[in-house]
Amino acid sequence: MSENHQPKTIGIVKTPNDPRVCLLPKEVKRLITELKYNVQFEPGLGSSLQIEDSQYIDTGATSVSRQQLFKTSDIILSVNHTYNGEELKDDSLFIGIFNPLFHSSKLNIYKEHSASVFSLDLLPRTTLAQSMDVLSSMASLAGYRAVIKAADLFNGIFPMFTTAAGTLTPAKVLILGAGVAGLQAIATARRLGAVVEAFDVRTSAGEEVRSLGATFVEVEGHTESASAGGYAVEQTEEYKQKQKELIHQHILSANVVISTANIPGRKAPLLIETRSVDAMQAGSVIIDLAAEQGGNCELSKNNEIIVYKGVTILGNSNLSAEISSSASRLLSNNYFSFLKYMSKVEKPDDPLLSASQILNKGQWTHPHFKSTQIT
Repeated sequence: MSENHQPKTIGIVKTPNDPRVCLLPKEVKRLITELKYNVQFEPGLGSSLQIEDSQYIDTGATSVSRQQLFKTSDIILSVNHTYNGEELKDDSLFIGIFNPLFHSSKLNIYKEHSASVFSLDLLPRTTLAQSMDVLSSMASLAGYRAVIKAADLFNGIFPMFTTAAGTLTPAKVLILGAGVAGLQAIATARRLGAVVEAFDVRTSAGEEVRSLGATFVEVEGHTESASAGGYAVEQTEEYKQKQKELIHQHILSANVVISTANIPGRKAPLLIETRSVDAMQAGSVIIDLAAEQGGNCELSKNNEIIVYKGVTILGNSNLSAEISSSASRLLSNNYFSFLKYMSKVEKPDDPLLSASQILNKGQWTHPHFKSTQIT
């Protein structure tokens, strides 16, 4: 990037209600020694991970108050939204995971303060961007954690048990969506001994599902797009109806259903209707990883566990935060890779930076926001 986009001071702020940390001491040291940045951080940055401030200070970073950090940092890093209108240095630049396509109204405060914003969840899923791909990092952990949560909430066991007292059959697990989270959920459920089925609108997902030892459930007549970056795309109403019927039939025999289906910038597709939950066995479990985007299950409530007619339904789109140490290790690598890439780029129209930038000095740069009135 040009010199105007190579700030000298990076500030790392804590994110309220999220134990993940976007940069750990190891990567902070690399920022200072390899990329020649000055780094300052908010006191207690790593307290949720039992990382002392002294560990950051030992890398060469400086501890400053939150107010001072915003006022004196060129680049401000956070896991997600944390800025509340504090005084900023001129031409401040924010980097985080802001889910801007679904929470666009939260961007107004950055615009009002003439800030620049990059959201790492907008990075394209390309080979070049793999090392910065925060969505894949967090989705993989969420898929793993979803199965562990389901095994804990389920009132049975996952593997087959054969004992002198009789045989216990393995749990039947249905995974809806075979993207990064879904594939990790399949692998984890299989390791625990469950019988696994998986559904995805993309035919290309079938081979991966089968390679993990699961049965692929497919509805004919779907729409795919090579430009969707591995995500599902909006389907026809006729297809959606066929999809719901097939999923309903498979839910009837499932002990655990884990749904992971999302469409970027849109409400999550409804895959699990109330009538399907009505037909599930008491003691069954649904984990809805799309709850923040409206949910794949009609009954899901984001960040809540409810019990409906004996079926436990957990809605949580941020399960990676529950294993914050592992999540922070991956995020720290992702953020460092992005900062390193940003510091090396010379051309202003770089495809990765253009795709992930939302605001430049208070002006919309991303096509979605330039053409949309945000309120």
